[in-house]
Amino acid sequence: MALKHVGRFKSNQRKVIVAYRTLPNDADHCVVVQTENLDSAEHDALIKAVESDAGQNANEFAEAMARNQLPDGRNMLAGFHSTGKMLRVPTNTIEMMPDMKTTIMLDELNKVIAEQKGVAVEDLAIKDPSAGRTQESTASSSETTVETLATAGEVVAPKSNDVMSDDDLAASYRSQADAMFKEAKRLREQAEELAPTKKKSAKASA
Repeated sequence: MALKHVGRFKSNQRKVIVAYRTLPNDADHCVVVQTENLDSAEHDALIKAVESDAGQNANEFAEAMARNQLPDGRNMLAGFHSTGKMLRVPTNTIEMMPDMKTTIMLDELNKVIAEQKGVAVEDLAIKDPSAGRTQESTASSSETTVETLATAGEVVAPKSNDVMSDDDLAASYRSQADAMFKEAKRLREQAEELAPTKKKSAKASA
């Protein structure tokens, strides 16, 4: 069965789901979810979303993710992003697999799609995967997600069929930590705006 949004790292064949084929102001990078890094419940929810009509009809799979929930009730797009499950990698490291017999590099696929639409590859990126939704909070959250990913540090793609080296893992962890720190800071600022922290008054000295 032909499926959109399914790919793998060219270097080690590890499967990924492509959330964004390109990023705003960064046509050479994409955002993927590496399926083997998910627990079974999250993996099943992701694959179900990919195989759904909404997933297959979505221009960018992130559009469908923004409309789906994880088993624990979190929004799938925001949930994967906040836990470091979404990786920003170069498009020339990802092979797309529309079916079991066909592969095409993502950077080449983007060029084909751009030519079909009569636009530049740089114009393919979307800023708001929740376009058309009425809930402002969800749209805002999704837009923040793609903007944060667009400016986050690049995750080092695996270089071989072996396990990633310590240096690769360290670079990946640092990048994810930076992105999560920025997201945590933003959430804290929003929380303060909604309900400022009440400072405990010092106890009167006896």
